[in-house]
Amino acid sequence: MTVIRAADARRSETPGGVMTTFASPTQGGAERSLWRVDVRPGAAGPVHDFDVEQVWTWIAGAATVELGGETYTVAVGDTVVMPARTVRRVLADPAAGYTAVVTAPAGARAMSADGADLGVPPWIG
Repeated sequence: MTVIRAADARRSETPGGVMTTFASPTQGGAERSLWRVDVRPGAAGPVHDFDVEQVWTWIAGAATVELGGETYTVAVGDTVVMPARTVRRVLADPAAGYTAVVTAPAGARAMSADGADLGVPPWIG
């Protein structure tokens, strides 16, 4: 068993938000990565994709999720299962922003909307 203390959580900042890694292959040796996403009000994530399924659960605020050509409004308690190879974008509520907890298999690779490999993000690796 591995215990990862709160003080040891890894933080990664991007223009879209802050990802706090709770567990990953390089942090606790986990086979799945688990992280929190904190996004300021009105921020828009990039249009992108992943080679694996991700599961997002909102724990604060709200967002609009563009996923595979559909648009969904989500809020606290809602969960979105984002299939692999499905282009997505998450836009934070303009007043509240959002916080979500996300999990994906270790080594998940990000891709641009046109399919270019962007590698494994630091919060997943």
